[in-house]
Amino acid sequence: MITSKQRSYLRTLANPLQPIFQVGKAGIEENFLKQVEDALESREIIKIKVLNNSGITAREASDIICEAISCEGIQAIGNKCVLYKRSLKKPKIELP
Repeated sequence: MITSKQRSYLRTLANPLQPIFQVGKAGIEENFLKQVEDALESREIIKIKVLNNSGITAREASDIICEAISCEGIQAIGNKCVLYKRSLKKPKIELP
């Protein structure tokens, strides 16, 4: 679990990032989760866009993904969500 100060720091880091994944009408499947997990291992923080035709909100998508792969939901605004998971091999982000 991360503190509010750490969450604020991670939001700052995520602000300039572009979404690297999209949740569409296919929803969140095993293959998608595997790709997100691999991306989190290499980048530690990612942004995901939830399309309108997916049938779920960004907050719901964040909760589903976080529960499935044990990551932290940092932010969900509009149709985008930010996820964080500390890398096991090469941690890059040093939390305050």
